[in-house]
Amino acid sequence: MPNVLIADDSIAVRKVAERLLTEAGLGVILVANGEEALAYLAKETPDLVVSDVIMPDKSGYEVCAFVRAQRTLANTPVLLISGIVNDEVTKQAEFCQADGVLKKPFQGTSLKDRVLDLLAKRQSAVAPIVKSVDQAAVPINQNLNARVSDEQLEIYRQAVARLKPLEEEILAERDRATRSMQRVAELEQQLGRAQEIELMLAREREQTAQLKKELAATDGITAQVQELESALTAERERAAEVKGQASLAEGLSGQVRELEAALTIEREDSAQQAARITELQKDVSHVQELEATLNVERQAATQLVEQITEMEKTVTQSQVLAQQLAQEQTCTSDLTRRLTESEQIVSRVNTLEQALAAEQEKNNGLAVRLFEAERMAQTISESEALLQTERERNSLLMKRVSESEQAAEQATKRFEEMAIKLGEIAGLAAQLGNGKRRS
Repeated sequence: MPNVLIADDSIAVRKVAERLLTEAGLGVILVANGEEALAYLAKETPDLVVSDVIMPDKSGYEVCAFVRAQRTLANTPVLLISGIVNDEVTKQAEFCQADGVLKKPFQGTSLKDRVLDLLAKRQSAVAPIVKSVDQAAVPINQNLNARVSDEQLEIYRQAVARLKPLEEEILAERDRATRSMQRVAELEQQLGRAQEIELMLAREREQTAQLKKELAATDGITAQVQELESALTAERERAAEVKGQASLAEGLSGQVRELEAALTIEREDSAQQAARITELQKDVSHVQELEATLNVERQAATQLVEQITEMEKTVTQSQVLAQQLAQEQTCTSDLTRRLTESEQIVSRVNTLEQALAAEQEKNNGLAVRLFEAERMAQTISESEALLQTERERNSLLMKRVSESEQAAEQATKRFEEMAIKLGEIAGLAAQLGNGKRRS
């Protein structure tokens, strides 16, 4: 499975990229900045590198230049990603010998398609060498597979059958973790909105307090206006009385001078009253303006009350969201725990794979030794057959020797008997010869 290194300082971009590439069946390694990317590349050799252009410490151009400067990484494809793709970014990408620039946020499956395309190009470039190596390895693998027993094949098949459900569970857990991270990001955004709403609510409360103070001041002004209106009414009554007195003074001819003097005084008073009335009219117009302002402020206060009600609803929703966030955090912690267990299972599976590889090597050695032992056993069986044949031949020879010995013993007995008989015959012949001589 090809491994892809993703370097980006945005956790949202890293999670989206991980989800897209994991769905494509690729292994993903995530780092948060350029320094971590260089530290990883100094130790490992991924099949492809995806790096953000702008990062806090090392830029994506520096990461690409580092890859091209390493002998073991020089042919590794490097894909740069950037929120802004213009002529300057393209020129710098070409200068550091990057394999392309992709704009983020990613549109659909653009990242997955681009990564798969670069991996396919690299695989097509490496395919002839791999093919020659595979062709050279086919006879060896066939010999080894021919020597592996059916029990070992069955064990290997069971291990492979167990690995597939584990991989599916790991992919499912990764999808769930990705969805949880997206949900957490959405909840964090909603929490930020709730905090903004709380700040707005505090500001609105301050404005409402100020409006209440202004409203209290307006109530005091209204009381003053009422007092001024009552004073104006009293002055008008006095003016009416003055007019009545003036009419009486006109009827009295004898008191003309006194009335003229009083009239002059009253005129001055009237002028003063007129001035005061003018001022009062100004105050009345100002009061009307204040009333209009008060109505506007009341409408604004009504709107503020409605906004406060909506904000209280929003606060209630934020509390519900906080509870949901706590539940999601609990679920995320559970998912994290399960993911840790899955990673442990994966590590155990890797350990089992290594042990299986070691066992396969041992089995290959045992197969070679078994083949040699079979050859030795065949040689031994042939030797035993030859030995049995020789034993049979020896037994036949022993029988023939024993028979020959018996025949020799019988022949010796016969020879002895014949010698005895010949001796007797010779004795008889001698006796016959002596008898003839005597006669």
